[in-house]
Amino acid sequence: MTSVSRSLHALIILMVGLVGLVKPAIAAEDRCIAVAEAPGFRFVQKARLELAELKFGEVRLSYVGHSTFLIESAKGVRIATDYNDYVQPSIVPEIATMNRAHSTHYTLTPNPQIRHVLPGWNPAGGPAQHDVSDQDVRVRNVPTNIRSYSGDTDEFGNSIFVFEMSGLCIAHLGHLHHTLSMEQVARIGQMDVVLAPVDGSYTLDTPGMIEVLKSLKAPLVVPMHYFSSFTLNRFLDVARADFEIKTSAESTIVVSRATLPERPQILVLPGR
Repeated sequence: MTSVSRSLHALIILMVGLVGLVKPAIAAEDRCIAVAEAPGFRFVQKARLELAELKFGEVRLSYVGHSTFLIESAKGVRIATDYNDYVQPSIVPEIATMNRAHSTHYTLTPNPQIRHVLPGWNPAGGPAQHDVSDQDVRVRNVPTNIRSYSGDTDEFGNSIFVFEMSGLCIAHLGHLHHTLSMEQVARIGQMDVVLAPVDGSYTLDTPGMIEVLKSLKAPLVVPMHYFSSFTLNRFLDVARADFEIKTSAESTIVVSRATLPERPQILVLPGR
C-alpha cells in the first residue's frame, strides 16, 4: 500500500462516525493522525555493542525479549516497552512504558534514573492518559481493557503506546485482549510499525490479532510475546495469507521511512 492510500485510509476512519471526537486542527507534519485526548526466570541483557549513531529520520529497534523492546531516536532518547523486573535492556532508558496484566510487563520499583515512567493503567481508576514529549520523541497512549484473573473485564488495564519520532509512528500493543473499535483505531492513527503480541492465548487469539493488524495497516509488524517456535509459527502460518514473512538474524534493526516495505510485512527478530 502506498503512503497516499494509507493516509486516505486513516482520513476515512477519522471522518466516519467520529466527527465529535476529531480535534479542530492537526499539524500537517504530524503523520500519526489520531484523535488523542490525553495532553522465576530473570534475564537482564548485559552485553551491548557500540552501535553507529542514527541519522535524521532513523529509529533503532531492538527486541530484548517477551514484550520488551528498546526503541532509540536519532537524538538518543531511549524507550523501554513493558519495562519489568525480569527482562530489561542493558541501559537505563529515558522513557519506560508498562502494562499490568502480569509482572513480566511492569515493575513497582522502576529505576529512579528513568525520566518518564508511564504505566498503562491509572492507579486512581479510569483510563491512563499520557502525552509526553522528550526531545525528538512523543509518547501517547490509547487505553484498552484486559481480562481479569476472575474472567471478568478489567477496564483500562492495558494501554497501546504510540511513539512518534523521526517521521515514523510506532505502536506497541501491550497485552491486548480484544479487537479494536473504530474509535480506538482512529485514536491510534496511521502507524508505520506495529509491535504485536502473537501468543494466541494469553493475549488476543490469532484471528483477532490478524484483524487488528489489518485494521492498523502498518507496512511493518514485529511479533513479540511468543513462548516457543510452535506458538510463533502457528501465528505466522495464518498471517501468510495477508503478510510477507521475513526473519532477521539480528535482534536490532534500523528503520526509516525509506526502508519501510512496500507491501505489509512481518519481520521476526530473535529475542531472549
